[in-house]
Amino acid sequence: MDLFDLNGNEEGAKPLAERMRANNLNEFIGQRHIVAEGSLLRRAILADRLGSCIFWGPPGTGKTTLANIIASTTHGEFIKLNAVQAGVADVKKAVEQAQNNLKMYGKRTYLMLDECHRFNKTQSDSLLPAIEQGTVIFIGSTTENPYASMTPAIVSRCRVFEFKHLTEEDIKGALLKAVSDKRKGLGEYSAKIEDDALNHIARTAGGDLRTAYNALELAVLTTPPQADGSIIITLSDAEQSIQRKAMSYNEDAYYDYLSAFCKSLRGSDSNAALYYAMRLIEGGCDPIIVLRRLIVHSCEDVGMADPNALVVATSALTAFEKIGYPEGLIPLSNAIVYVCEAPKSYAVKTAMLAAQRDAREVRDDDGVPPYLKDNTFGDKQTKAQSGKYKFPHDYSGGYVEQQYLPDRLKDKVYYVPTDHGFERTVQQLRKDKGKK
Repeated sequence: MDLFDLNGNEEGAKPLAERMRANNLNEFIGQRHIVAEGSLLRRAILADRLGSCIFWGPPGTGKTTLANIIASTTHGEFIKLNAVQAGVADVKKAVEQAQNNLKMYGKRTYLMLDECHRFNKTQSDSLLPAIEQGTVIFIGSTTENPYASMTPAIVSRCRVFEFKHLTEEDIKGALLKAVSDKRKGLGEYSAKIEDDALNHIARTAGGDLRTAYNALELAVLTTPPQADGSIIITLSDAEQSIQRKAMSYNEDAYYDYLSAFCKSLRGSDSNAALYYAMRLIEGGCDPIIVLRRLIVHSCEDVGMADPNALVVATSALTAFEKIGYPEGLIPLSNAIVYVCEAPKSYAVKTAMLAAQRDAREVRDDDGVPPYLKDNTFGDKQTKAQSGKYKFPHDYSGGYVEQQYLPDRLKDKVYYVPTDHGFERTVQQLRKDKGKK
C-alpha cells in the first residue's frame, strides 16, 4: 500500500464522476441498445472475443467506462493511448508490445485510443497493419462522426457502435445512487436531494452523466448542513450548481411551446415564431435547442426555395456559440425572421424520403452503370466500360444527358422543384437542359 495513501486520500480526491464509474456490465448505465442481455457487443465482451471497434457518441455517455470494463474483463493485455498526446512512436511501441505478448504468452492486446478522431493519416497508417493482422484489437473512442473524421481504412476494419444521450431516468437513478453510496459516492455527507432539484439536474445535463455528477458534487460540497448535520439539495442549489434556471413551465407546456415554434416557422409567422422562441428561452430552455430546430426547418420547410436559409440558420448557431447569452439572441432572432419570411418548399424533404425508401427496399447491389464505376482497381472490362463515361465539362453548358441511376430506378424522379423562390430558377435550368 502506498504510504501516502493510507486513508484513501488519492481515491477521495478523484471527481465523483470518476469514482462512480461502473466496474462491470451489470453496473453500466444506459446504452441498452448495444449492451442489453443477449446483444452482440455484450456477448463478445463476456466471451473475450471482441473485435476492433469504435465507440462513437456525445460526452458523458459511457464510452471510456465501457472500454475500462472491457479492460477488466478481458484475459488479454490492455494499452491505453490518447490521440491528442500519442505520436507514431507511441503507436509503434504499443504494436511491438502487442507482438511480444502474442508470441511469448499467446495473449491478445487491446489498444484503447481515446479521441481517436484526432489521429492523422500518418498515425493511422502506422496502426493499420497491426489491426489487419490481428496483432491488436483496436478500441477507438470519439465524439466525432468516425465516417467523416477518421481514415476510412481504419473505420472499414472496425465495428462502429453509436452511443446515445442517457435518458433522464438513467441519470436520476445514477444520481440517487451517488447520493447514498458511502464508499464511492457522497453517502458520508448524509445528503438528500429534493425531487424538483433531481429532475432539474437530470433534465439540464442533456444526457451527459458526467455533467450531472459534477453538478451534484458541487451542490453537496457547497451547501451548508442543517442543524442535524444533513445536507438538503433544493431546486435553488441545483440551479446554481449546473448554472441554469429551472424551466418556468411543466414538461407538457415545454413540448407545446416547441411545437408551436416549429409550426410558426413553417407557417411563415415571424411574430409567433419569435414569441415562442423567447418564451422557451426565458422559461429556461437552452437556446441551442431552438437553434437546432431552426436549422432543421431551414432545410425541411424552406429548402431549395431559398438555399440561403440554411446558411443564415447555421451562422446563427455559430454566432451564438461564439457570443453567448444574451447578445447571441440577436443573430438567433435574425435567423428566425429570415426562415419565416423565406419562400417555402417541402420538395427536398419529399425527395429525401422517396430516395431513402428506394435505398432500403430496392436491392440492386450491382446496379451502378458500368461507366460510372471506379476503374482504379477494376478489371479490363470495367476499365473499357469507363471509357463510355461522358465528361459533362466537355459539353456546352457543362451538361450532357446520360443515365446515372441503376437500371431498375432509371426513370425515378425524386426532387420535383416547386415554383416558389429559387426553385423557379431550378425549374428553368432543368428546362434549358431538357431534364425532368
